[in-house]
Amino acid sequence: MQPISPTSIKKVLIRAVNWIGDAVMTTPAIGVIREYFPHAEITLLANQLVSQVFTGHDWVDRVITFDRNGMHKGAVGRIRLAAELRTHEFDLAIILPNSLDAAMVPWLAGIPMRLGKTGDGRSLLLTRRFPKKLQPQGVHQSQNYLAMLRYFGITGSEKPQLLVTTGSEDRGVAARLAESGINDGDLVLGINPGATYGSAKRWYPDRFAAVAKEISRQTGAKVVITGGPGETAIAADIETELAGNCLNLAGKTSVRQLMALLKRCNLLITNDSGPMHIAAAFDVPLVAIFGSTDNTTTFPLSERAVVVRTPVDCAPCMKRECPTDHRCMLSVTVEMVVDKALRLYSGLR
Repeated sequence: MQPISPTSIKKVLIRAVNWIGDAVMTTPAIGVIREYFPHAEITLLANQLVSQVFTGHDWVDRVITFDRNGMHKGAVGRIRLAAELRTHEFDLAIILPNSLDAAMVPWLAGIPMRLGKTGDGRSLLLTRRFPKKLQPQGVHQSQNYLAMLRYFGITGSEKPQLLVTTGSEDRGVAARLAESGINDGDLVLGINPGATYGSAKRWYPDRFAAVAKEISRQTGAKVVITGGPGETAIAADIETELAGNCLNLAGKTSVRQLMALLKRCNLLITNDSGPMHIAAAFDVPLVAIFGSTDNTTTFPLSERAVVVRTPVDCAPCMKRECPTDHRCMLSVTVEMVVDKALRLYSGLR
């Protein structure tokens, strides 16, 4: 395969993945793309949530947001999006998701070079294809994106996961915490009880509350509950269990505000979720509770992260809802999580 000359490419489009956690895990690959094409303008095409993750990112020059439930919905919407992309005259599209839809729009936009993985009946939409048989198995998801780039000859130095927030965003979170009596010198314990993918990934609100109580008792930490709009009921249950001795911000932050809030945490207890990966990228010490999902491929990529799980015969099943007794999560006890968290915390002091 003829290598792609970095100097021949002026404009690169990266089609981002669709979930926040997955997007965080693509950042090492995006860093390699930035290094390989140092003089190219790099544009990221992302949905409304993921686009916020990359606002002001060091490795991306521009973000184009698509709305698949609004102006870019359906066939007409995809054609409209492709027409918009066509005006930018991209030389190269690097398509990170595996779906037919992700490859369709760059093809409709007439981008002359389109790179991506085979599968989902989309091979004819790509000009260069990463064969399924060469895609690594059983490795961290971030390595899959890097392997694809290497196959296409796009190489660079090893990159960490990278997210950025602005000083204004950090100050905004500090001010919001201060309004509730949480000051700069306080130890902040984040509790992230949700997981957008489905209930099979979620540990139990009463156990999160018990962990928060015990860690707060032993360390004096102030408890902050995080989560998205669909997780407010879970967060409210935990707030009730804690008798209001916490700050519940679930459903009350934008993606950017959530990033700054997680960055401020000194310790996080979380399910396998987007916020888990955000915190890992900011090197926040965290305990991640895994059940139905595969911790070998999506573990938090940080030396200051600890995974808690118990081996059961039906996990990882990767199902949204548990079809049996949820034994993978039931077997994770409060004591297990508290022990891991306090060991992690003690190692920081």
